[in-house]
Amino acid sequence: MLRIGVGEAIGRYRVAGFLGRGGFALVYLGEDRDSGERVALKMGNVGGGGRYVTRFLEVTSKKNPEGISPDEAPAEACFLGSGAPRVDLLDAREIDELLVDEADRLRRIRCPNLVAVHDTFLHEGRPVLVLEHVRGKTLREKIRALEGIRVNWFLTIVRVLARLAAKGDLPFHGDLKPENLVVTPTGKVVLLDPAFRNERRGLLTTTPAYNPMLLRSPKADVMAVGVMLYEILTGALPFDEAPWGGAGREPSGEVERLSLSYFLSYPPPHEVNSNVPAPLERIIYRCLVEEGYGLAELEADLVAFLKNAA
Repeated sequence: MLRIGVGEAIGRYRVAGFLGRGGFALVYLGEDRDSGERVALKMGNVGGGGRYVTRFLEVTSKKNPEGISPDEAPAEACFLGSGAPRVDLLDAREIDELLVDEADRLRRIRCPNLVAVHDTFLHEGRPVLVLEHVRGKTLREKIRALEGIRVNWFLTIVRVLARLAAKGDLPFHGDLKPENLVVTPTGKVVLLDPAFRNERRGLLTTTPAYNPMLLRSPKADVMAVGVMLYEILTGALPFDEAPWGGAGREPSGEVERLSLSYFLSYPPPHEVNSNVPAPLERIIYRCLVEEGYGLAELEADLVAFLKNAA
């Protein structure tokens, strides 16, 4: 891991603080030493994978480079081949390749609801991404602070993802979760850290709790919205184990279909929280269980819910 201290110079930036971590990278707040502009500096860790992070780091009450806070749920490197999915570590070279790929992908996209990349440079031989610094709180921070959560944030997310997919800019995000959604003081929603995907290697960097089927399609994002709504309404995740053993491939026999049905069973939200609106519970069900329920259907249902709730 590159050990960076507050006040240290990285390129033309001065490190002003620590913003957070993912499964593969650390993100620092940086200030341009000439203009004073604030940015987010993203650089790779030595090894990557959620299991690595949670197993060897101390759980701390605040975000810092040496530990992991409850506001951070790192992604994992999931390899999807002909057999069961495999969660593994990535080495420094592989992580650097992920960062370069992320920068290339974000440079091609112009969207106010997706974090922008300004520049890249090398520090001690490893790439550093200079990203837009998005002021605000992550959805995770808002949940933990017991702040009000707005359903129209999810409608914005769905519409943004649908536009990006329709334009061919981003077929799917793949790692939607409360840590990767920032709400600015003006109420704008910004998406962070789209999942890296490498079809040749069968690699997807995702968080299985929010993409339990390890899908590489827009349905991954639909399921993530359902999981987040369930979590917000109940304080728990719908599935105890992720990923399902057959994730990433179509069920080929009766046993696998039964296994899938068993995996997708979960306590209905109203049994955990009697105040859950029935239409919202129906949306969650469709997100998690109905195979053909996509972004367009989810958008229509969210619009109808918000209209009837007004």
